[in-house]
Amino acid sequence: MTPIPAVMKAVRLLGHGGLDQLVYSDDVPTPEPAPGEVLIDVHACGMNNTDVWVREGAYGTETDPGSVSTWRRGRSTLTFPRIQGTDTVGEIVAVGPGVPAGRIGERAMVDFSIYNRPEGDDSLADIDYIGHGRDGGYAEYIAVPAENAYEITSGIGDAELATFCCAYLTAEQMLDRARLGAGERVLVTGASGGVGSAIIQLARVRGAVPYAVSSAGKQDALREIGAEDVVLRDVPDLVTAVERVVDGPVDVVADLVAGPMFNDLLRILRPEGRYTTAGAIAGPVVDLDLRTVYLKQLELHGSSQGTRTAFRRLVRYIENGEIRPLLDRTFRLSDFHEAQRTFMGKTFVGKLVVVPDRHWDTVGAVHAAS
Repeated sequence: MTPIPAVMKAVRLLGHGGLDQLVYSDDVPTPEPAPGEVLIDVHACGMNNTDVWVREGAYGTETDPGSVSTWRRGRSTLTFPRIQGTDTVGEIVAVGPGVPAGRIGERAMVDFSIYNRPEGDDSLADIDYIGHGRDGGYAEYIAVPAENAYEITSGIGDAELATFCCAYLTAEQMLDRARLGAGERVLVTGASGGVGSAIIQLARVRGAVPYAVSSAGKQDALREIGAEDVVLRDVPDLVTAVERVVDGPVDVVADLVAGPMFNDLLRILRPEGRYTTAGAIAGPVVDLDLRTVYLKQLELHGSSQGTRTAFRRLVRYIENGEIRPLLDRTFRLSDFHEAQRTFMGKTFVGKLVVVPDRHWDTVGAVHAAS
């Protein structure tokens, strides 16, 4: 086994702001696994909206939505410099005290959640995550609690495996909160993104029927991954367009966009329908007519990340081949600015993944843009 170096290459977030706050360094101390932890040689790490919003400090507060704030409003665990990156895949190369040495050599996918609750307690009231409360996977090595490192035996490649963690766990938790069942219809906004495309697949696993809202040019790709049909998000009358496309009432709206379409989404729901959200890329501050909520007996659910139970279910789906990775392309870790600019452009379907340069030839090159 290759000796573990004293320093490593990593992308560190130095503060809130623009891309200039993300600095690629080659002299970051390699972490050492503490008691109960493992050290992972990172092979790939997926990108997420949360990376961008945390960098920008775009979460606001309950009293001032425009203020600079990080993901845990009023109780932040973010300190600078911080290595972001949640969707980590790699090989366990060292273990801390209390962890069996036999885990060395395992291929691992990281459950990025810091639950701050004991095993068996599925409350997410105190949740944090790796890449925010502690350093994440935009680096050559990462130390994580051993319980967060799940051995994966599937034949899916490392870059493809790194598309699942955050997006699919977030999607599964949204559907759990909304109690989406077999035969129900779910309308998915932001359907071409990581979470949206995951919802489409996970709805099909449940036997539900997903319909997508997305931009032009992505319809065929969304149908190919499981969308029953697609509604273009910039149509003049979203409510009428959905009525024409969806075969029956909409039971659940899984919304990642919000903004100006929010009230239309509530109108689209059937009486006693359920709305669930884990994002607001078109604007987090919305107009809400509470009469629509109470006269239609609607349920509104906020959701973020997911439970240990949901993550273990996700691992089972992966190992059983019930869901498939949607990897658009890979980038070298040293090209992180280009990767995040591409991510923010939203011209792709699925996920983008960064790969440490030393693993590029074996992990990343085959999935790079031609």
